Amino acid sequence: MAKSESYGQFCPVAMAAEIVCTRWTPLILRELVSGSTRFNDLKRGMPRISPTLLSKRLKQLEAAGVVRRIRSGPVDAVEYRLTRAGKDLKSVVFGLGFWGQRWVEAESSLKNLDPSLLMWDMRRNLDPSPMPQRRCVIQIEYRELAPAKRHWWLIVEAGQTDLCRKDPGFEVDLYVSTELKTMTSIWMGLTTLQSAVEKGEVELTGDPAIGRAMGKWLGLSPFAAEKKRAAA
Repeated sequence: MAKSESYGQFCPVAMAAEIVCTRWTPLILRELVSGSTRFNDLKRGMPRISPTLLSKRLKQLEAAGVVRRIRSGPVDAVEYRLTRAGKDLKSVVFGLGFWGQRWVEAESSLKNLDPSLLMWDMRRNLDPSPMPQRRCVIQIEYRELAPAKRHWWLIVEAGQTDLCRKDPGFEVDLYVSTELKTMTSIWMGLTTLQSAVEKGEVELTGDPAIGRAMGKWLGLSPFAAEKKRAAA
């Protein structure tokens, strides 16, 4: 770390903040503790970070002993894994998220809508266990968006979930039509799927069993169960 970026204090809070509180670093740690290990997957969880800055932050975390870089697989791909010290930051990252869920005003959060980030998080947290034991395809339409960002496909097969931005060519089991703000509110736990369906804000068409189970398989934020509290 450059000398100008140092707090110049021996306090453990200051020393830790120099490592984990630089711009984008908490979000990189969020992605790592959530299971992302490849550079492109980390980037998908943070669409607005530049590849150059992401690479720089990962090198800083590696130098600090928080991340280690390893090569794996038949193509010798690079993966980023948390060290023991990095794994110890999980409670810090989640603590920050729970604090934000409790105290940050909801409408402020809903100004930052991003369909690619939302769908990536939904894919990561989707629970395939309530699904039929076959390939299931869910098409989600954000009806107010431009055509290039309007349609998304979740493909669940053999316990794995894939996300597609282009039509995969499979028969669709369930069509979900809604607005991005509504789905983001559901994902964040600010409203419920049942309430949105009852109000007509979410329309489900297709396999009724998959539709009825959507509240069980839909991947919500890990902070969704935390209730908002009034700020002082």
